[in-house]
Amino acid sequence: MLVKEYRICMPLTVDEYKIGQLYMISKHCCEQSGGGEGVEVVRNESNVHPQHGTGQVTEKRIYLSSKLPSWVQAFVPRIFYVTEKAWNFYPYTITEYSLSFLPKFSIRIETRFENNNGDNDNVFGDTPTPAESVSFLDILSDPIPEKHYKEEEDLSRWQSNKTGRGPLEESWRDDHKPIMCSYKKVQCSFEVYGFQTRTEEFIHRNIRDILLVGHRQAVAWVDEWHGLSLDEVREYEQMMQEKTNSKVKSSQNNPGPPAASRPPFSRSISVTDERSLKKMGVKTVSMPDPSESSVPHCPMRLHSTPE
Repeated sequence: MLVKEYRICMPLTVDEYKIGQLYMISKHCCEQSGGGEGVEVVRNESNVHPQHGTGQVTEKRIYLSSKLPSWVQAFVPRIFYVTEKAWNFYPYTITEYSLSFLPKFSIRIETRFENNNGDNDNVFGDTPTPAESVSFLDILSDPIPEKHYKEEEDLSRWQSNKTGRGPLEESWRDDHKPIMCSYKKVQCSFEVYGFQTRTEEFIHRNIRDILLVGHRQAVAWVDEWHGLSLDEVREYEQMMQEKTNSKVKSSQNNPGPPAASRPPFSRSISVTDERSLKKMGVKTVSMPDPSESSVPHCPMRLHSTPE
């Protein structure tokens, strides 16, 4: 299991981000849905926790098969989804991810939000995360995948009309007011021999990109959500949830032309003797006895896919 702690600062307060987070997640899920992939919300209801109080529990199905690298697609179904279960007891949340066909895969993200610049080394109150496992992500200067870059979300050019904040400048985390930090402890496990390390590292790279893009958007979109009440943002969340589910289901019910696939085979044929070959009209040649050959025998696996 690979455990890392990510710390992402934003020029917001924890109270402000309670609204911004709900708005950002709803809008982002809708933007990323389409073509049979995206996020389908299957449950979103209130919940009461004996320790953390009143909150919200959600369950989503995330369809993303084409976004996986080819070496992962080689051993997963063509159409599959990741189940996301989240318990939001703001400013504390827990999110878990699982695959129904792969029980040895799991991701758990524990999050706390505080009004500081990421200097709390024991925010979860158990055991401090080792320094080498802590990553500070800078929403201003850290690179994101080119496909996610939008000029209007570039925080070096961003200016908020409602709050008067922005643009962000180098070393903004040292002196910006207000400032808050999103602390995320991510536990990733993929207990499949031969793929564990590579897959866990791949998952953490993608989590890093998702965290950077999401937190950048929450700030860049501040004029869209700042000033909304909790009831108003919940209404927006419900509207976007219905729109997102409709986009995903519509694409799945009306798929485009089938992708190129391997030619079908009706059955496997195993020929073990010369007589059988002659009946099929195949000419044969004499082959040396492998035991007499000076070349060492090398087993071959058919239909195997290289990593």
